[in-house]
Amino acid sequence: MARKPARADGAIPFSPSAPPRRARTEITFEDQRLLGPLFGQFDANLVQVENRLGVFISARGDRVQIEGSDDAVARARDTLKAMYDRLATGQELDAGAIEGLIAMSVEPTLEGIVRGGENAPPIMIRTRRKTIVPRSAGQIPYMQQLAKDEIIFALGPAGTGKTYLAVAQAVSQLISGSVQRLILSRPAVEAGEKLGFLPGDMKEKVDPYLRPLYDALYDCLPPEQVERHLASGVIEVAPIAFMRGRTLSDAFIILDEAQNTTREQMKMFLTRFGQNSRMVVCGDPRQVDIPGGDRMSGLADAVDKLEGVEGIAVSRFTAADVVRHPIVGRIVEAYEGPSS
Repeated sequence: MARKPARADGAIPFSPSAPPRRARTEITFEDQRLLGPLFGQFDANLVQVENRLGVFISARGDRVQIEGSDDAVARARDTLKAMYDRLATGQELDAGAIEGLIAMSVEPTLEGIVRGGENAPPIMIRTRRKTIVPRSAGQIPYMQQLAKDEIIFALGPAGTGKTYLAVAQAVSQLISGSVQRLILSRPAVEAGEKLGFLPGDMKEKVDPYLRPLYDALYDCLPPEQVERHLASGVIEVAPIAFMRGRTLSDAFIILDEAQNTTREQMKMFLTRFGQNSRMVVCGDPRQVDIPGGDRMSGLADAVDKLEGVEGIAVSRFTAADVVRHPIVGRIVEAYEGPSS
């Protein structure tokens, strides 16, 4: 029985005064073993594409028919092909991955991103636990920069994958042996509230500030490997204050929440850069929590001074690049609107 898609936020509106041109297309998938995970339980994946793009999808065996406006049908077709390609190349397919593919369906190179083109490999990061591909248009150039540039500034709102992708790239390079250690850091600044005295040794005191970095590590490496590397010092997680006086060579260095550094801290951190290293500085310039409120963010100052310098790249993300639940992107847009 044909299903009528429920309309949800993100569906393409149909104007009564100028209805869009209707279109219909059909796709045939070769490997029938992939149809179950492609369609999802009770066709949940197809329904997700229907609701987000405002199309009607009918599945009959290995054939899928798509109906809707011209543009929406083209995007749905490209999204379904990319979903199939992910499964065919052994990658995971969940609601978040589908949401990312839908968001990128406006990109003419979507197929090449997943499978790779004639002259370029697919854009991906391989770790022990998963293979990561771009889930927004903004992540495409960022992942390319992570693979080639020495210092990268990643700017944008929460949920865009700035830190997660940096940690994934760091883990990938550690596995391949191109770096010998990972150094993950962030300023120990509370987000608008005073946490007071924290009990325990130094590690226990600073761990609450560094939890997001640990979460990304455990997502990319088996827990026992993370614990072993932390114990041996191959992976080091520390506040930025611990970086002073050091030279960080043969390392992948990540500074998270960099908007909360002062200019002095940022200069100190950047000048720790050593031979055969790579450094990623992540932050949201619109969420500065530096105590006192009248100090300029070291992140904004550094980008202003260093953008355009050879070997330094800058990636800027927007609410459109948020890869968490779609409502997070709408929240970011509301806060960053004209009245914010």
